[in-house]
Amino acid sequence: MPPDSSFVAIRRRNMKVLITGGAGFIGSTIASCCVDNGITPVILDDFSRGLRTFAAQHDYYEGDIADPEVLDRIFADHPEIEDVIHCAAKIVVPESVAEPLEYYDNNVGKSIILLRELARHGVKRFILSSTASMYEPGEDYMVDETAATNPQSPYAASKALLERVMRDFAATGQMQCLALRYFNPIGADPKMRTGLQDPHPTHVLGKMIEAHTTGGTFTVTGVDWPTRDGSGLRDYVHVWDLARAHVAALQRFGDVMTDAAREAKQNPNGTLNANYNIINLGTGTGTTVFELVDAFGDATGHPLKSQTAEARMGDVVGCATLTDKAERLLGWKAELSIADGVRSSMEWAEKLPAILEAERD
Repeated sequence: MPPDSSFVAIRRRNMKVLITGGAGFIGSTIASCCVDNGITPVILDDFSRGLRTFAAQHDYYEGDIADPEVLDRIFADHPEIEDVIHCAAKIVVPESVAEPLEYYDNNVGKSIILLRELARHGVKRFILSSTASMYEPGEDYMVDETAATNPQSPYAASKALLERVMRDFAATGQMQCLALRYFNPIGADPKMRTGLQDPHPTHVLGKMIEAHTTGGTFTVTGVDWPTRDGSGLRDYVHVWDLARAHVAALQRFGDVMTDAAREAKQNPNGTLNANYNIINLGTGTGTTVFELVDAFGDATGHPLKSQTAEARMGDVVGCATLTDKAERLLGWKAELSIADGVRSSMEWAEKLPAILEAERD
């Protein structure tokens, strides 16, 4: 028998959720959004990239996701946890090209151990922080959850492989699994509790802020893609909107699985099964990197100096997503704009040095 997917609203309001990687950028923002919605987050992080300052706002545990002893302690202290949001992962695309085995080991191998241990502890529902970089973009660079995938980096491939593991594991009826495929996150928690923790970020908006604050030059990597201006196209979505989507997934998990069962019955040879679903999260609007440079200048009131370079190993042209499924199943759509993301990122960047200094003390 599959796990009970019935949804009881009052139980959800009083629930606890384990968030792996909950001291990182996205995981910590999800934790704050959970708190705002009456859900208690419990954090597991190895602090290789995450900040203790973020984790200390909640009940947290330091350790590896594949360490059974750490997981035993968590579930001994919180036996009521039945839901997990899995954000812990290595995420740097060029690094994954240079160190593919590290990425497959960390993002796939350790996650398999995590799933096995979670099942042993009675976890019923598992939500993966996945990626939309695995998609093969169509002619209009718009995709939905049925679009073909063709991951171009070990990072993207590791997420695709883990999704397949989840799908097969869910088919056994031991756990229900949901993959949330994100597009490019920007911004910070509007209440400034958390944000991007890396002073030398690898993603595009972080590098723009770094160039802006240091008086440097932002580099647009890849300018011969078949897009309207040659630069890569992305669906930039505010991290707070992503966090809201995770809370909605926790609250509507039963509906999400009912939909999965319906789709699987209609298409028995498809990707989904009765205990596994996929939802894309994005704004539905594609923005090129050159357009983001202009939007950054408009939001800050200062044009951003930029230069161009060849695409990095593992880079892709990109795409944007249709949002019908997220709206239908989660009652969710992105609400915050690129300008909102730039402004909150800039505000957070001013706070970050003091936070990092306190972290070192």
